[in-house]
Amino acid sequence: MTVDAHHHVWDLSVRDQDWIPEGSPLRRDFTLADLEPEARAAGVTHTVLVQTVTVAEETPEFLALAAEHDLIAGVVGWTDLTRPDIAEELSRLRELPGGSFLKGIRHQVQGESDPRWLLRKDVRRGLAAVAGAGLVHDLVVLPHQLPACAEAAASLPQVTFVLDHLGKPPIATGEHEPWASALRALAALPNTVAKLSGLVTEADPGSWTTADLRPYTDVALEAFGPGRLMFGSDWPVCTTAASYADVHTVITELTADLDEADRRALFEGTATAVYGL
Repeated sequence: MTVDAHHHVWDLSVRDQDWIPEGSPLRRDFTLADLEPEARAAGVTHTVLVQTVTVAEETPEFLALAAEHDLIAGVVGWTDLTRPDIAEELSRLRELPGGSFLKGIRHQVQGESDPRWLLRKDVRRGLAAVAGAGLVHDLVVLPHQLPACAEAAASLPQVTFVLDHLGKPPIATGEHEPWASALRALAALPNTVAKLSGLVTEADPGSWTTADLRPYTDVALEAFGPGRLMFGSDWPVCTTAASYADVHTVITELTADLDEADRRALFEGTATAVYGL
């Protein structure tokens, strides 16, 4: 079994994806029917479908989709972490059709102007409720927000934090610091894991190579270890820089030195355990 721990789908006739600029090749529908043959060809048997927009209606739609398709093993949805009744809302989501597929909650922290947004009292209360519901919290952040992630994880040891895309390192510029130090600080906390995902789109989209990505994946492997890392395609966002097959191949190449048990953890075990797939 191979798990793709991070992908998206969207239908622009249902809802606009306002983060996609006009003229982008992403400004079209991407459906599970588009993904499935590519995933199967790469040996992927199960996936985690991740939220794309901060719209409450999306999560129930994703849960229903998971209930209809055996490829999707889990959903990371969205709800307002600051709402006073968040515990009740999470319970309501779990009772919807496909509610058992809800495994985590994600908020677009990368779009928050306050670099310490995660440390707000109302947000911390919401994060605690996420853990109380047996869910994890996916972090989509920029490098300058990583220190707040570490503070939040240290202060909320009951919450499992899953870092998406390694915190979006500056691969295109070749810079390592302060990203690398901030990543190590986050990884030092036992309630954190991370995804080897979204890296090709942080590199130079027209000319990236495996060698461009290696310094960043090496830092992550050293900091988290393969037992706390998981593979994610970030499809279809990845298609602006690489095909699904290419993303799977490059992560395979970058982790080729791992032994069989560590590779199994990275491509299956970590995601299965963390998300309860």
